[in-house]
Amino acid sequence: YVALNMLMKAMSVDTQAVQRHRATILECVKDSDASIRKRALELVYLLVNETNVKPLTKELIDYLEVSELEFKGDLTAKICSIVEKFSPEKIWYIDQMLKVLSEAGNFVKDDVCHALIVLISNASDLHGYTVRALYRAFQASSEQESLVRVAVWCIGEYGDLLVNNVGMLDIEDPITVTESDAVDVVETAMKRDTSDLTTKAMALIALLKLSSRFPSCSERIREIIVQHKGNFVLELQQRSIEFNSVLEKHKNIRSALVERMPVLDEATFSGRKAGSMALTVSASPASSLKVPNGTAKPLAAPLVDLLDLSSDDAPAPSSSGGDFLQDLLGVDLAPASTPSSTSLATKAGADALLDLLSIGSTPVPSSSPAVDIFSLTEDKKPPVTTTLDGLSSPSAPPPHAASQPAAAPILDLLDGLSSSPPAPVDNGTSPAYPSIVAFESSYLRINFSFTKPTGNLQATEIQATFTNLSQNVYTDFIFQAAVPKFLQLHLDPASGNTLSAGGNESIKQTLRITNSQHGKKSLVMRIRITYKMNGKDMLEEGQINNFPREL
Repeated sequence: YVALNMLMKAMSVDTQAVQRHRATILECVKDSDASIRKRALELVYLLVNETNVKPLTKELIDYLEVSELEFKGDLTAKICSIVEKFSPEKIWYIDQMLKVLSEAGNFVKDDVCHALIVLISNASDLHGYTVRALYRAFQASSEQESLVRVAVWCIGEYGDLLVNNVGMLDIEDPITVTESDAVDVVETAMKRDTSDLTTKAMALIALLKLSSRFPSCSERIREIIVQHKGNFVLELQQRSIEFNSVLEKHKNIRSALVERMPVLDEATFSGRKAGSMALTVSASPASSLKVPNGTAKPLAAPLVDLLDLSSDDAPAPSSSGGDFLQDLLGVDLAPASTPSSTSLATKAGADALLDLLSIGSTPVPSSSPAVDIFSLTEDKKPPVTTTLDGLSSPSAPPPHAASQPAAAPILDLLDGLSSSPPAPVDNGTSPAYPSIVAFESSYLRINFSFTKPTGNLQATEIQATFTNLSQNVYTDFIFQAAVPKFLQLHLDPASGNTLSAGGNESIKQTLRITNSQHGKKSLVMRIRITYKMNGKDMLEEGQINNFPREL
């Protein structure tokens, strides 16, 4: 672990020297120690570039097949990020994502599936190849939820290409799929016990589309759809009734109604997703990344899982965002969502996180006798300017003098024995709160200092100071933050977007936050920082939960 940390620091000095240890670092990803695995994976991510992306991705995917369950989530996220960022060609992107979906589809997030579907839609020459590859993958790994969703969508759109072997490539093995076989896949997705509402809704739409593409199976498809007319889930019941009406009474418009979807524009979807995010971003101009389909993807685009809190306090997505699959379906799936085994595990993990963060809990005042002894009134506290020597000096001014400046709580000297928040003072100044190191990595440190306006306990002003810990200059520096719904956050523009090397100069930025549940719920914040170091895009992200409880 120490050696990995040294290599991590060496990355900022000589990347090529670290590249020579690539094979050793990859072996560390397979180590039995979880901390070594995680650190090695972070280092591998930094080592990837356009020249070595293929061998490194192959090594990571090979290990994904045998990795421990608790490590699959982190490993899957890194692989997907690497493939999306450095993919040299669309067919390679599709192949690698299908491998990940087949091995760990239950760990792949919706925004990753969205990116894959958008790319498939844009790769018209690969539609036949992709739908056949997904059909094969479904036969082998039908328990992976994300794989099932992408397969169902593609079969609904390109099922005729699957049956007729359109667009066969030289690298493909011949495959024989009948119209009935294609319908079997969608029906299986509908009947899986682990399929959630989104998957079933996608399957219903795929069946409606196949009824026009496969006239010989139209009656069988209608029978499958009719089975859900009495479904307890209102959304599925409504869709079943509407689709049955289309099949029985509106055959003249059915073919036009279920035409193949137009090419999905990534910029449009990114904009719609941005409109649904409860995310505050500084006003600095954003850099961009190259994506496989040749469009520019803003580096500072909102993250679907930036907050990643499955609680009532999490930002509620609008009808146009959140789950991109709802955009594709044009349905509202939220009210009656049926969690899969994966989503249950995610919710359990989020609940545990909320317990650690004390979100939704009321602080319990300490019953320690020391609190009663030292909980002094404001006019009995020593002045801020009083030194320890002055406390015993007979000439020290009386603590109750009305003309004295604001007093700092004596409890600060005792490391906060009292759990009560400091009382506001009457002379226009604000109580003192301890500064915190909000975030620190090998490359960056963020310090937060706090002040409160007089008479408003809910409001807090945070002064963020960003310090460069490396010997390289950072450019295009952007700070982003997201908070739960009970908090309101405003970011002032940063003092600059270039961070000097070695901590010589800092960037400062003011955050104004309002806690509508002050005294009941603690502050929590999810952050993301992007910048360029030696021309390489860098990303830092984390969660801050060590705010003073008084805020």
